[in-house]
Amino acid sequence: MAQAKSKSSIKVKVQKFGTALSGMIMPNIGAIIAWGLTAAFFMYPHGWFPNKDINNLVHPMLRYLLPLLIGYTGGKMVDDERGAVAGAIGTLGVIVGTDQPMFLGAMIMGPLSAWLLKKLDQAFQDKIKSGFEMIYNNFSLGILGMIMAIFAYFIIGPVMEVGSQWASAGVNAIIRVHLLPLANIIIEPAKVLFLNNAIGNGILVPLGIQQAAQVGKSVLFLMESNPGPGLGILLAFTLFGKGKSKSSAPGAAIIEFFGGVHEIYFPYVLMKPSLILAAIGGGVTGTFLFSTLGGGLKAAASPGSILAILLVSAKDAYFGNIVGVLGAAVVSFLIAAVILKNDKSTGDDLAAKQAQMQSMKAQSKGQAMPEAEDAHESVKSYASVKKVIFACDAGMGSSAMGASLLRDKFKKAGIKLPETNTAVRNLKDQDGLLVITQEELADRALQKTPHAMHVSVGNFLSSPKYDTIVASFKALTQVEDKPKEKPVEKKPGSIEGIDFKKIKEVDFIRHDQHLGTATMATILFHDAMKKSNKTTPVKAVRINELNDEDSHLVIVTPAANKNLAVRYSNIQTLVVNDLLKDKKLAEAIKQLN
Repeated sequence: MAQAKSKSSIKVKVQKFGTALSGMIMPNIGAIIAWGLTAAFFMYPHGWFPNKDINNLVHPMLRYLLPLLIGYTGGKMVDDERGAVAGAIGTLGVIVGTDQPMFLGAMIMGPLSAWLLKKLDQAFQDKIKSGFEMIYNNFSLGILGMIMAIFAYFIIGPVMEVGSQWASAGVNAIIRVHLLPLANIIIEPAKVLFLNNAIGNGILVPLGIQQAAQVGKSVLFLMESNPGPGLGILLAFTLFGKGKSKSSAPGAAIIEFFGGVHEIYFPYVLMKPSLILAAIGGGVTGTFLFSTLGGGLKAAASPGSILAILLVSAKDAYFGNIVGVLGAAVVSFLIAAVILKNDKSTGDDLAAKQAQMQSMKAQSKGQAMPEAEDAHESVKSYASVKKVIFACDAGMGSSAMGASLLRDKFKKAGIKLPETNTAVRNLKDQDGLLVITQEELADRALQKTPHAMHVSVGNFLSSPKYDTIVASFKALTQVEDKPKEKPVEKKPGSIEGIDFKKIKEVDFIRHDQHLGTATMATILFHDAMKKSNKTTPVKAVRINELNDEDSHLVIVTPAANKNLAVRYSNIQTLVVNDLLKDKKLAEAIKQLN
């Protein structure tokens, strides 16, 4: 089990601050999209279906609903429900104090009001006499809320109005001189370092909403959410990649482009850092085309899918948006293709080597989980686990993909355990949890859930620790007290009680230490099957790629069978002393279809 250790770095501090900003936006993305769609379809007279009555909803949603939701969420992050109410009251003061949409003001007043209320409670709540708690709770919140609303009205509102005007003028000036694309030189590397939510939802979305309110659309919504750069890189891997990265790239491209999960292409860039040039080139190209051709969105596209972009595109911006996304994909593809074609690596699985490096790094720090052979020793740790939670920065994207990967492994291993994903900030401490998070977020996850079991990984999309977790849960089922089953009766001509009628595939276990032996055994067995006119497929697979079904016959050595036993319970096995020339192999061929 990996124990999360506290660490402090510039990246962690920036990520934490960005997470605080994006944490106020992310839960309200649905409301922002609702406003954007309402404006796009029904705004009078520029919507797709102009309607004066429905148009009456657009301004109140922008002026009141969205800032209040943001202030409420920001307050809740600091001091739960009391903080949420205080944040909403304080935000109202900044809304009324200016004519500008007060998203940035809400992001200040929400947390600030809640923080002051929390400090007030810490100072006085324990001193309140029994029976007077409700009076204190209601009046302390009411009085402080009133003070913060007045403070926001006279002080914060006017300051934020001037600041918003300056920010808007600055963004417009940058757009006019076509310098906005240069921002992608910073945005693209930051995305790959998993700061995408901090930049997109913490900075660009609030500024984009204000710009869209003024001119009807904003290119800022597209700068981080453009799926073009990632698509180009993944297509280059599809054609010019090597090993597992080449075979997995087509599926990843579909998920990234249509599903909007940009995190799925980050490991491809991390395994070959020079590909960041492709991401930057695509990002700069896309933003240049968006700005030049009049692209822009009515609201945030979340997730950053081409489908989401088309849904919230401004009426006159479809051409610019589509050309910008495709142009970004073409440029990133061309740059990535040049880099990959000149790649002199041997074709080894770079993703596996990266995962192995992360594992060795964790072991050197005493953070690694026990290996599969020692899974029985970890049973006590896993016995109390009732739910698995993946926690990432925003609670979407990478954590959702990690949960999906582990869910698939659980399904194949016959493990029935609920898995879900959430943002680190939303973790709730309780017994029976296994929390899986990235190494840089591990200390925050541990603070949120001190009573949970914790595992930290280097990469949600490729970690060897998933197999160890599965093995540990399988080991738990192996050591539980169960009634002894009636031994399988061996039928005449059968081998070790194997039911050959069910066998639809024969597998040999392939692993790095004996790769040549497993490959040779697979070839020899396949040739022998062919000579005997037998059609059952024969494959060499890794141990974690097996399906836990009795339709699989796995041929293993006694040592490998021990490892197999803690992972799977339904597959049928043929244990042989020699994978190449054991007498049982010929007997098995006679029995197979």
